[in-house]
This record gives sequence, structure tokens and C-alpha cells, in this order.
Amino acid sequence: MSQVIEKSDRLVQGDEQNEDKVLDTQLRPKTLVEYVGQEQVKANLEIFMEAARQRREPIEHVLLYGPPGLGKTTLAHIIAREMRAPIRITSGPAIERAGDLAAILTNLEPGSILFIDEIHRLNKVIEEVLYPAMEEYALDLVIGKGPSARTLRLDLPHFTLIGATTRYHLLSGPLRNRFGATFRLNFYQPQEMVQIVKRSAKLLGLVLEGGATEAIAHRSRATPRVANRLLKRVRDYVQVKGQGQTTAELATAALDQLAVDPLGLDDLDRQILRVIVEKFKGGPVGLNAVAAALQEEEGTIEEIYEPFLMQLGFLQRTPRGRTVTEAAYQHLGITPPNENQRKLV
Repeated sequence: MSQVIEKSDRLVQGDEQNEDKVLDTQLRPKTLVEYVGQEQVKANLEIFMEAARQRREPIEHVLLYGPPGLGKTTLAHIIAREMRAPIRITSGPAIERAGDLAAILTNLEPGSILFIDEIHRLNKVIEEVLYPAMEEYALDLVIGKGPSARTLRLDLPHFTLIGATTRYHLLSGPLRNRFGATFRLNFYQPQEMVQIVKRSAKLLGLVLEGGATEAIAHRSRATPRVANRLLKRVRDYVQVKGQGQTTAELATAALDQLAVDPLGLDDLDRQILRVIVEKFKGGPVGLNAVAAALQEEEGTIEEIYEPFLMQLGFLQRTPRGRTVTEAAYQHLGITPPNENQRKLV
């Protein structure tokens, strides 16, 4: 049962993979009108941007957070396009020194947008440099060392910082408070996923027939990036196995071969549930015990795998540990243990 889980090659993982960079660029919506879902976020953004345009000012700093693959980067590009502003893209891990941030900020044009992905991974020294840049549009640099050190203040153009993070709780309070608008992106509704799959298929020149669209949408974990990735795999399967027509049967066969079940779970998701069921009678069991049984890091299980299982109602976090629900037993085709069996764990 034990095996090392490699999350980097999971089809249903929301995090960006190398193949997604070209695909996301090709399929990414260009305007809020094209962007499907997140209706409340779009409505607030539209007012936010229109007010700034009427005042002929750059918009305030924006923070986007939520699970990976839901469209945070896409929204940043849309904001830049609709504000007619140039955008500079970087990430928290890429900014290693204060000098790196200074070089980026001093080369921005007035009204431009700086997008920092994974902003929660900025170190504290960088954050301290970022505070006056966000509030006062100034950069404080320390020149020299020891008693002869002095501070030099450089004026910066009026810019907008858009930060994106999947781990909102890791952002420091002072950094969160400096954003003028904060938006959470939620998982998409089933009908929204159908619209997204239809749009992506059209852009890829793929004709989906019958229930093929729904078959892909329902297994995409309510995440557009996963839907686009599965759509690409279905296209490959149909090209080899089909006759140019993407029917529901072919789409389902392709997804079954990829081991993605009707609810979007893959082998790794099912393995986590089975470990808790077979080794720990369904729980409750501590996260460290589950991690040891799977030979995986606790943080990876907690942050990568568990959220979707909890969203489906298959897994519960209790004070005593993780517990598999009756719905998960039914999905796995296993009879739930009675209370007496659970007490023997």
C-alpha cells in the first residue's frame, strides 16, 4: 500500500505544471465578459476599475486568494488589459534580495501593474521594503554599513500591486492591510465548468458531442485548469482511438484510462481514503500516522489532497484526527465498520 506520492504529475492537481503555461496562455480569457464564473468577484472588480478609470487613476492594490487553478493569474491579466496598463509578472520565490525588488520597482512605468504570484513566499526583509513602496510610492535603500550607513529614498511611479496566493493565512497582517481590495476565488459550479469546457474545446478546435462536455466538466474538480488539462488528454485519446468525433463514450473511456473517476478523484485521492479505511478502520487517526503510512509529508496531504476530499464530504477533520465519512465508503464500494469495530482501533 505504501508508495511515495508524486504530486507534480497529477492530472487533477490545481497547481501549474510546465505544460499548462502554453495551454493557459492559449485558453485564457481576455476580458471580464469572457471570464466564466466568480460572478461576485467580477461585479466588484468592474465597479472598482470603472471608478478608477473615471478618476483617471490607477486602481488600488489588489489581493487575490484561493485554491490553485481557479484563475488568479488570469484575473490579473484581465485587470491590466481593461485598465490599459502594462503588466510585469514575478513571484515571491523569485525575489530573493531587496535589490531584486528595487530593480523591478524602479523600472515600472506610471500606472503599470506588478503581479506577484505566491506572494506569501516573500521573505520578511522584502516585505519591509515593499511597505513604503505600496503606501507612499517610495523606496528606502540603505547605503553603506555601520556608523556611516545612510538611507536614500527614491520616488517610484504610481503603480498597482496585484498579489496572488493559495495560502492567505501565511500573509503577515501588515502586508494584508496594505491591499485596497481583497477577493477570494471559490470553486466553480457544475454549469460554469460546462461553459468553460465548451469554450476551451472551441478554441482548441475540438467538437464535443452528446455528453462529452459534461463528462469532462464533472471530473474536473470544479477547477478550470484541471478541466483544460483533461480536455487536452481527451483530445489526444480521440485522435488515436476515435474517428474525429468526441462522443461521451470516448471522453469517458479516456478519463477512465487516466484513472480519473466520475467525481474527479484519482488514484492518489482514493489511496488516502483507503489507507484510513483499511489501516485505521476509517479513523479518527492523526495526520502524522496517515503521512507515515503513505510515506508523504504531512503538509502535502493537508494542503494538496485533503481540501477536495473535504469539499466532497468524504473526509472530516476532528479534534481526534481524520475520519472517513459514510459517503466515502459508498464511493469506494466498501461497507462501513460499526461503532464497535471503530473502538478497537
